[in-house]
Amino acid sequence: MRPSFVILAFACVLATPSLGFAQPAMNADPVTADLLADGGARNDPRPAQVDAAIRTAMRAHDLGAVIVQVTDHGRIVTTRAYGESMTGVPATTDMHFRNGAVAIQYMSTLLLRLVDQRRVRVDDKVAQWLPDLPHANEITLEMLARMTSGYPDYVGDALADRQQADPFGAFTQQELLDLAFAQPQLFPPGTNWSYAHTNYVVLGMILERVTRQPLDVALRQQVLGPLGLRDTVDPGTPEITRPVLHAFSAERRPALGIPAGTPFLEESTYWNPSWTLAQGAIETTNIADMTRTAIGLGEGRLLSPGSYAQQIDPHIGFGHEQPGCRNCHRLNAHYGYGFGTVRNGGWILQNPAFAGYAAVEAYNPATKVSIAVVTTFREGSYEANGDIPNYATTLYEAIGAIVSPDSPPITP
Repeated sequence: MRPSFVILAFACVLATPSLGFAQPAMNADPVTADLLADGGARNDPRPAQVDAAIRTAMRAHDLGAVIVQVTDHGRIVTTRAYGESMTGVPATTDMHFRNGAVAIQYMSTLLLRLVDQRRVRVDDKVAQWLPDLPHANEITLEMLARMTSGYPDYVGDALADRQQADPFGAFTQQELLDLAFAQPQLFPPGTNWSYAHTNYVVLGMILERVTRQPLDVALRQQVLGPLGLRDTVDPGTPEITRPVLHAFSAERRPALGIPAGTPFLEESTYWNPSWTLAQGAIETTNIADMTRTAIGLGEGRLLSPGSYAQQIDPHIGFGHEQPGCRNCHRLNAHYGYGFGTVRNGGWILQNPAFAGYAAVEAYNPATKVSIAVVTTFREGSYEANGDIPNYATTLYEAIGAIVSPDSPPITP
């Protein structure tokens, strides 16, 4: 099977130009300040309802661990951990895990901050920084951020064969681009929509050239720091900050020739995630930082009003299915896509899933409710061919219906 990455994986601080609208100071932590007090009313039924929904899902889908945090108007409704990180080691709410595509949202925010600072424009061409890439004179920064460039995804059979033969092996960015551009262009730039990790590897390389900084430094300076994300880092290796939420996978069952019915589950915590995204944006985090992300980016705290509107515009109706393009489809109310940001009805979110982890961080500006959830799996979670749904999305949908009944998530 292919590696799964569901549509849905720091150094010095420098001064930034004033943008003419309110921005948090570098050391400010505007979200944490709201979360320090537990605002749940004594008779609030929602914590018990969320608890029951999670326990039901864990039994139904054989989940290994779940960590969840829910807020309402910035006040905590519930923060809990369920299940085990490893056998005999209970999961705890301070454990760290990989955040995958959440970093795509950080990268798009960095891009739009640079737009607000008048250092780039969304219609600037890739050729300005990477002239040797295919279609560099036709593809814009907006097309990369919105997944409309037509670049083929490097995540496919060739990468899967290598990654599953040696899940601890590293990929360079050039190797990922070579895999991508060994394939034909999917469609003329800007004419369709297709999820391709290639877009954000290319965008990451451009962001480094624009900022003249390594990507992890630029993200720390302009996005992670202002959001108060002290526990979100790119370690530059497969390391995860302790305490660690361990992950387990059965996705290599077909590659290893293990027949259905034969018990099989292997630890995937430290599989090398270098294939997942641009170097400098391959991060680990914890549940509190996922909440800070959901609220801070969901409210557009780091962007001008115009850039925030661009980031969350779901572009409903754009795109279409296309023969030979497995990720091409029409954006709709259930799954819309802005600048690196998934839209599900009134919810703004990202929902990564790979290597035994699945997660969602989501915010609804209308109800001011946030949901952050991560889950790991046991053998019964996996299908016979090693595939697995993003059960964090299942939990988000169930929790959202409880805590935001007037504006629940849209289910398929």
